[in-house]
Amino acid sequence: MFVDRVQIELQAGRGGDGCMSFRREKYVPRGGPDGGDGGNGGSLILEAKLGVNSLAAFANRHFYRAPKGQPGQGSMRHGRNGKDETLYVPPGTTVIDAQHGFVIKDLTQPGERFVIAHGGKGGHGNARFKSSTNQAPRHRTLGEEPESRAVILELRSIADVGLVGKPNAGKSTLLSRISSARPEIADYPFTTKHPNLGIVDVDMERSFVLADIPGLIEGASEGIGLGHEFLKHVERAGLLVHVVEPAPIDGTEPLQNYQAIREEICEYDASLGERDELLVVTKAELDGADDVARELSEQTGRQVHLISAMTGEGLDTLTDAIMQRVQQRRQALIDAGEDVVMLRPEDAKPTKGEKVAKRRRRVPPHLAGPTAELSNDLQAKDYQDVNESDSDGSDPKESS
Repeated sequence: MFVDRVQIELQAGRGGDGCMSFRREKYVPRGGPDGGDGGNGGSLILEAKLGVNSLAAFANRHFYRAPKGQPGQGSMRHGRNGKDETLYVPPGTTVIDAQHGFVIKDLTQPGERFVIAHGGKGGHGNARFKSSTNQAPRHRTLGEEPESRAVILELRSIADVGLVGKPNAGKSTLLSRISSARPEIADYPFTTKHPNLGIVDVDMERSFVLADIPGLIEGASEGIGLGHEFLKHVERAGLLVHVVEPAPIDGTEPLQNYQAIREEICEYDASLGERDELLVVTKAELDGADDVARELSEQTGRQVHLISAMTGEGLDTLTDAIMQRVQQRRQALIDAGEDVVMLRPEDAKPTKGEKVAKRRRRVPPHLAGPTAELSNDLQAKDYQDVNESDSDGSDPKESS
C-alpha cells in the first residue's frame, strides 16, 4: 500500500517525579534527606532512512508516545530515563504542523534526523534542596510535562527525473525497461494508481532515480483524474520527461495532448512549467510514429527522442541524454553549495580523515574449521590418523 500523506499525533514521555525521603537507619541519627531525582522522559525522533519508500507504517496508527521517566526513590536512587524512540520516514518527507500549517522540517537527506517532541525533565528530590539553613527540606518537584503536537507527514519523492504524460502513453513500460522497477502494466488507461520509483544504472559509476506518476488528463490541476494527487512527487525532479503516444486509444491528437498536459502542469505549479524537459515519442514500432516525432519537433523547436520499449529502439540514447542532463544539474547544485542526495549507502563518499571499513569476505562453511583441511588425498576417516602422526612424528602413509 502506497501512502504519501498522513496526520499523526506525537507525545513525548513525561518526566519522573522527585522523591521526598529521609534516611532512617539504626545508629544513624539525623540521617538527613536522601530523595533521588526522577528520570527524564523519552523523546520522539524523526529520521529519514533509505529503504523506506512510503508512509504506510503510519496509516493504521495515528498516536505515538515515548516512554516516561521513572520516579526517584530513597537512598539517593534516581529514576531511570525514558528511552528515546525513532520513527523512520522516507527521504523527501516534509513535516508540517497540523494546527498552524507551517513546515517544521524537510527531511531530504538520508540519515537526517531531528527531535520532533522533547521529553519532560525529571523532578528533583528533596536531597537537592538541602542547605546549611534548611537541613531537613520537605520539598520536591514533579516531573515536567512532555511536548505534544500533531503533525502532517507529506512525502514528496526525491527523484532526478519525472515521467509525465497522458494515461496509457507507455510511461510504466519505459520505467520497467530501463530500471529494475516492476510497475503494473496493462492495455487500459490508469493502470498506474500511485507513483513508482526506479534506479536507472547507466554504467558502474552513473545512475539516476526515475519517478513515474499516474497519467494526467485535462482538468488535472482542478482535481480531475489521479495524476493531480501525485504531481508533488515530481516537484523535486530537475528534469521532466514528457512521454507522448503516437496513436492514443481515445482517438485524440498527440500534439494536442502534449499541449494540454503542458497547460495542466503550469496550472498546478508555474515552476514545473519552467523545468528542463525532454520530449519522447513512444511505440516507435507503430505506423506514423516518425511523423508525430517530426511534427512535435517542428512545433516545439526541440529534439524529440523516438523510442520503442518493446523492441528497445532508442532506449540507450535516451538514458544517455537523461544522464547528461542529470549530471549538469548535480554539478550546478554542487557549485551553488547545495547537497546532492545519494542514491544508495555505498554511493556516499567518505569524508576527509574517515577510514573506509573493508568488508570481510564470508568463508563458506565447508572451507572453515577442520573440514578446510580435507581433500581428495585426505578424507575424513584419515583425519584422526593425521593427528596421531603429528603427535608421534611418524607418517601415516608409511605405516599403511
